Amino acid sequence: MLKDYIEANQKVFQEELSNLLSDVDIPDQLKKSMLYSLEAGGKRLRPILLLASYEAYASDVKRIYRTALALEMIHTYSLIHDDLPAMDDDEYRRGSLTNHKVFGEATAILAGDALLTYSFELITNDPLLSDPEKVYLVKLLSRASGPSGMVAGQILDMEAEDQTINIERLEKIHALKTGELLKFAVTAGAYLGNATEEQIFHLQDFAHYLGLIFQVQDDILDVTGDEKKLGKAVGSDEINNKSTYPKLLGLEGAIEMKNRYAEKAKELLRKANADTSRLSDLTLYISERDF
Repeated sequence: MLKDYIEANQKVFQEELSNLLSDVDIPDQLKKSMLYSLEAGGKRLRPILLLASYEAYASDVKRIYRTALALEMIHTYSLIHDDLPAMDDDEYRRGSLTNHKVFGEATAILAGDALLTYSFELITNDPLLSDPEKVYLVKLLSRASGPSGMVAGQILDMEAEDQTINIERLEKIHALKTGELLKFAVTAGAYLGNATEEQIFHLQDFAHYLGLIFQVQDDILDVTGDEKKLGKAVGSDEINNKSTYPKLLGLEGAIEMKNRYAEKAKELLRKANADTSRLSDLTLYISERDF
């Protein structure tokens, strides 16, 4: 069952993350701040997607662990910084106080910086990867998370506040802000599993739509979600006057658009020509999640 698969691997990745930092020689307060956000729970969606993509082509799963952990560290850094007063100014994340509310803004910023930079050290020191694999992954991850990837999406999202934008602009924002790290997860897993270039091409297109599905559902949950399940307040998009799918299309229109993305994602998975049943199940999970 997918639920068992997700829960089992959430536990594995959580343990790996905690163990990874426990013996690292860094200042105690910095380590506490990094671990606070890393151990705050979360869906571990990105490492699980990387794993599922890898398992569509190969089986020696330990080969992807450090890359998956590096990806989750970058995702966590982005959340720490997103929550800061200069950004979204959130008090709660995953049902707990945000990092800067516990450790102060300066330490939170440094914890995010540390997670970002340590992620690349993690990949380059991986004894299970060849040097060409390390170079490929570092190049791919730095692009996905950097000024032409996630960070580009973040600033475009900020610039779109208090403005009326069209659906094409909204798709571009979220393809960068959310989709690029999801695309890395799917691409890196397939690459390490020795998928063909054609298979990776179709999976990258699949991941593009998966990122949009994720964001549409996020926008829907900000309108209809349960705060206890989400672990944060709903309605923040409206308060911050952000452009969202429900705002542009209405709630029913947003759901319809999500279903269109899902159909395109399914078709691209079929073209990937591998055992992608797990990725198909995860697509449905992302589309229908309630937190």
